[in-house]
Amino acid sequence: MTKTNPISSDERIVDAMIQLARATKTQRMIVAGSDSSEIFLELHRRGYTNVTTTKTSRAPCGQYEVAFVASGGDTLETLDATLDRLVHFLSISGILVVWVGPHERMPDRKLRIALGKLGFRIESGIVCENGVAIAARRLESRPIAKAA
Repeated sequence: MTKTNPISSDERIVDAMIQLARATKTQRMIVAGSDSSEIFLELHRRGYTNVTTTKTSRAPCGQYEVAFVASGGDTLETLDATLDRLVHFLSISGILVVWVGPHERMPDRKLRIALGKLGFRIESGIVCENGVAIAARRLESRPIAKAA
């Protein structure tokens, strides 16, 4: 029996994520989450070659312009941990796109709170039968100087 993964078979999810990020093929991208492998492969198949995953990128130094999180079956706690780790890879002006599967009954409010704690605000989103994808940016587009 062949196991099929809904994220790899549904190109509309990747379409929605690319659309929300307004991603170009020249931008550096990083992918995280339980379904990151499928997103990574689909992006490469479409010609996005500057893509990596948090598993293969070594230094989280704010070098990526787009970050995709594909959370097909993660709990809120797992998603929080993924987001907390991922934001350090994203540049100050970068965009974060999070896809949450349909079986996730995570209220919008909880995701908004989780992103708010990390200094992001939701800009836009798309709801479809395969889940919800949202795009968020940092509240501050430049680093805040720390007091000495």
